Amino acid sequence: MDNQPTRYEALLACRDAAGSNSQMGRDLDIPQSTMSRIINSSRQLPAEYVLTAEKLYGVSRHALRPDIYPRETMQDRRAMRACELATGQNDTVPCHDVQHSDRFHGVDFKRGLGTKAAGQ
Repeated sequence: MDNQPTRYEALLACRDAAGSNSQMGRDLDIPQSTMSRIINSSRQLPAEYVLTAEKLYGVSRHALRPDIYPRETMQDRRAMRACELATGQNDTVPCHDVQHSDRFHGVDFKRGLGTKAAGQ
């Protein structure tokens, strides 16, 4: 059973964190009428507002728009740890969200774990 919220539930969580449709619209610089249409009709946040909403309200981009920000799982704990070390994060920022090359600490994520990057 999947415990992840739907896009609409995530959108409502943002609205609840903002306090109202109107306040969410002001926070995201969206006209109130458009914000109401988004919530009541399209039921998902347009892509250009997702990262701002995540930052303001703490609702994950993966929940708001899983079609754009799919939730990826790293099966290999060594790869996850290499990502955490490289980014200075601990399970708070997914590896694919960080602006970086594909090589960290001798791990070439395109070729697999344990493969030394060329020239190292």
